[in-house]
Amino acid sequence: MKLKYLLILSISITALTFVGCKDDIDDDDPGGGGDPGTETDFTIPTYDDDYSAIASWSNRSDWNLANTHDPSVAYYDGYYYMYGTDASYGNEAEGHGHFQGKRSKDLVNWQWVGGPFYDPPSWVADSLNAIRLRMGLDAIAESNISYGYWAPVVRKVNVGGQDILRMYYSVVIFNYIETGGTSFDGSWSERAFIGMCESTDPAGAVWTDKGFVTSSSSDRGLDYSRSSTSDWSAYFYYNAIDPTYIVTPEGKHYLIHGSWHSGFALLQLDATTGKPLNALGNPWASSTSELTARYGERVGTRTDGSRWQGSEAPEVIYKDGYYYLFMAYDGLDVPYNTRVVRSENIEGPYLDITGRNFTNGRGDCYPIVTHPYKFNLSYGWVGIAHCCIFQKENTDEWFYMSQGRLPANVGGNAYSNAIMMGHVRRIVWCPASASEPDNLWPIALPERYAAVPDYGTITKDSLIGTWEHINLAYNYGQQDAATSLTLKSDGTMSGALTGSWSYDAAKKQLTLGNVIVCVEREVDWEASPRRVTFVYAGTEKSLNATYWGKMSK
Repeated sequence: MKLKYLLILSISITALTFVGCKDDIDDDDPGGGGDPGTETDFTIPTYDDDYSAIASWSNRSDWNLANTHDPSVAYYDGYYYMYGTDASYGNEAEGHGHFQGKRSKDLVNWQWVGGPFYDPPSWVADSLNAIRLRMGLDAIAESNISYGYWAPVVRKVNVGGQDILRMYYSVVIFNYIETGGTSFDGSWSERAFIGMCESTDPAGAVWTDKGFVTSSSSDRGLDYSRSSTSDWSAYFYYNAIDPTYIVTPEGKHYLIHGSWHSGFALLQLDATTGKPLNALGNPWASSTSELTARYGERVGTRTDGSRWQGSEAPEVIYKDGYYYLFMAYDGLDVPYNTRVVRSENIEGPYLDITGRNFTNGRGDCYPIVTHPYKFNLSYGWVGIAHCCIFQKENTDEWFYMSQGRLPANVGGNAYSNAIMMGHVRRIVWCPASASEPDNLWPIALPERYAAVPDYGTITKDSLIGTWEHINLAYNYGQQDAATSLTLKSDGTMSGALTGSWSYDAAKKQLTLGNVIVCVEREVDWEASPRRVTFVYAGTEKSLNATYWGKMSK
């Protein structure tokens, strides 16, 4: 599925629109909904979401969150550093990318920084050809290897008393196994690799590459034959891309990685070296049990037994006794959506909000964290997944970050779906049901983060009025659109939802019928000019959907 990256990012496009700067907020109503606050120097971003006019490499100092793809964020030395898959609208930055970097102090304004490398590390060709030699295959000349660079994960870790940034990254080989060529030869394409590098000077783009960590691995021995290019039965059991990295409360280090093939692998690492704790051996075996004993236990799969199961990009965090495993579902251009499951143990089992066992592949998992959507007065967003989840330094605030893609043909631009803007969203932790007030699950807010100040208590009276409500349900490849919802002063509601509503100001929880949503202030990015308003997000364990909303007036 990741091959779509190359198709989308290789299109050459003419620049169309302009990206702006920032203006001061209207201090007459900074809270939205008649909830004025004190004057501050807070400003609202006014840059355009269509950044095509500044997509070129020469404009990288003006990108802010433009050209962002598969981001990963870590806090280091006073900045949030973000690295991701090279995203270059119109291929304007070809040859300069691979793992582009940005950094920010406030999670709103981002400046470009150099990535760890711009040429393929030499160890990749060496490792590939060493494996091919053991398989009885001819080596591929390094100059003939076709590379792809995807999905790094970056974390701050302490090694020997020193804080460092440690990055795991993916390098994919597109040559075919049988002949080593780039034309279909009756075999599967070659394997992916995960490598690792470290830095104590990310601002100066000084990284030390540490080389091989793991590779794609097969449970089918040396039978890499493929009947046709429409055969999706996958030679590799584990696809060595999309790593996430976690240090447990007990101090153990793990990678979880995988994409589409058979699921996500859990691989324990040595805390000091960052390499596998145990020897991996050859990346093929005659059975699944033999392979997973060396290359990691499977902790999740969307559909058990399928080698084409439409889930990828695991991201794991630990909070309040649970490991939360976020993942991307479906194709990345439009359908991409985010789900989350959790476990009390890093090894699993990972269960969804209803108890479905993701580790055993028991169907689609909920809640929905993000999904293609559209508020009124806008084109909306699609392709919102492959996220990172991170905590704001010295707070209990959690954030979700991914790219968002514009739909196709926005503003007459046939290639607007290749525009990838970085989206930072706050996460709210909402009850699974009214009867389980302490069973909290993470949902991303519907509007992007703009560092809106705390203007004080959000009152019940300030929520009375008209809202744009989205039933964020799973609709493959379709945007969930907003409909009007009115919260009335008598505690009833009409429009998108009917029945009664109530509000707990202390918890900032709004009950809409039998669904509890969490209320916050954020910027209305679709308004002109943009302004602060109220938003909500939440779910209910039997809903199989998420409620998103924003106050429109």
